[in-house]
Amino acid sequence: MKTRYLIAALTTVGALGVTSCHKDKKQAEEGPAKIDVAEAFTDSVVLHKTYPGYLTSSTVATVVAQVDGRLLRQRYESGKYVTKGQPLFDLDPTLYKDAVERAEASLASALSTRDYAKSHYEAVKKAFQSEAVSKMEVLSAESSLATAEADIKDCRAALHTARTNLGYCTITAPVSGYITECKYDVGNYINGSGAPVEMATIYDNDTFSANFEIEDSQYEKMAGRTSGIGSPLYSDIPLQFREPLLHKYTATLSYEAPAVGTNTGTILLKGRVKNIDNELKSGMYVTVSLPYGVDPDAILIRDASIGTDQLGKYVYVVNDSNKIVYTPIEVGEVYRDSLRIVNKGLKAGDKYVTKALLTVREGEEVQPVITK
Repeated sequence: MKTRYLIAALTTVGALGVTSCHKDKKQAEEGPAKIDVAEAFTDSVVLHKTYPGYLTSSTVATVVAQVDGRLLRQRYESGKYVTKGQPLFDLDPTLYKDAVERAEASLASALSTRDYAKSHYEAVKKAFQSEAVSKMEVLSAESSLATAEADIKDCRAALHTARTNLGYCTITAPVSGYITECKYDVGNYINGSGAPVEMATIYDNDTFSANFEIEDSQYEKMAGRTSGIGSPLYSDIPLQFREPLLHKYTATLSYEAPAVGTNTGTILLKGRVKNIDNELKSGMYVTVSLPYGVDPDAILIRDASIGTDQLGKYVYVVNDSNKIVYTPIEVGEVYRDSLRIVNKGLKAGDKYVTKALLTVREGEEVQPVITK
């Protein structure tokens, strides 16, 4: 049995040797293998540095209750869009309707008293001209009229307050936006007169602010190379999210903090982001690719042509003798989605392998085919 296995093994090895010989012979007859290559080239590239950040809505408004009363009704659907002035909640208005009626009655009484005081004052003045009354009586009637006028102002102010409080029983949206669920269930008693009670929050998701912090040294580089946040360089800052979204987003730098944080050595920057189809949400984490300068002669190659091993990044270069050379490189950022900046290891015009990276080997002679 062992003899059979040995013979079979020898037969297999022999067959492989014959196949390999045929393959080498075929390659020798056909010449070097054709390999797709491209040439490294230069271009003017805007340089970026990435920073972690987060989004906040341009406007966040808290919906509050400002009077006391039992919550009778919620008029909106949680999470939906509401418009400014839209009724959201109804509180029991009974006490405040009564207060309005009392204030109206007090005002009517004050008006009546004022009318009487005015008539009395006019009568006393005429009587004084015929010396039928004393000067003191005239002054007393004048004082009564002034008091009645003041009472009317007080009553009108009280009526205004009563009507305002009655209006607070219907809680409306202070701004337009997407609203959270209510913090209280219908039937709960709300004590809003002592201090406003937060009922819900509205987020205006039309425009966001991308907030991030950069080192003060990096800010100095920006300030030295550009005209600041008004520079066109900062009008389309690329943004990336943890997971790819349906739309691509950029920010326009709109704010820089007036001071550097002494504890962190960083400065806060903000950029405006236009939301598309309500895809973005406040609080989302974002990576900001902040431009900080321009390299007019950046070396560029195809990003897909770069390999990675234990030593780092590399490409296979085809030298002047059409032989493969393993070439370590140092890379920068991605440019236009498919290209990569090479900081060290290549020069413009170098030919590098674009395909079949796993089939070529160091020192192999090839027939390069330049592709665009």
